[in-house]
Amino acid sequence: MYEGEFYKDRKERCFTTEFLNELQTKVRVKVVKWIEKLEKEGPNLPRPYADIIRGKIRQNNNFTQKELAKRLNTTQQTISRLENIRNRSYSLQTLIKLARIFNKRVNVEFRDVVKK
Repeated sequence: MYEGEFYKDRKERCFTTEFLNELQTKVRVKVVKWIEKLEKEGPNLPRPYADIIRGKIRQNNNFTQKELAKRLNTTQQTISRLENIRNRSYSLQTLIKLARIFNKRVNVEFRDVVKK
């Protein structure tokens, strides 16, 4: 079993919890079930669940694909490909560049595999 931890800002404000609380009850229940499944499965989360859980960091930071492409010195088509749900190959170098742009950090963890 894994423990989910939502990001909190310096004032201990949790935007994820606020977002969840604003959802319609039916939708919130569904999202909470996905989160519980993620906590249970961790890195072994099977498809299609792993395909559904993805972030919108570009949109949340008010970047268009074109603007982000310019910052990364690449094309809008490349950004579109990176955001494609079927894309499974992100280089560490690209993740580090994105983290710098969004004022984030990249964490790489090696965890024990949970065997069933």
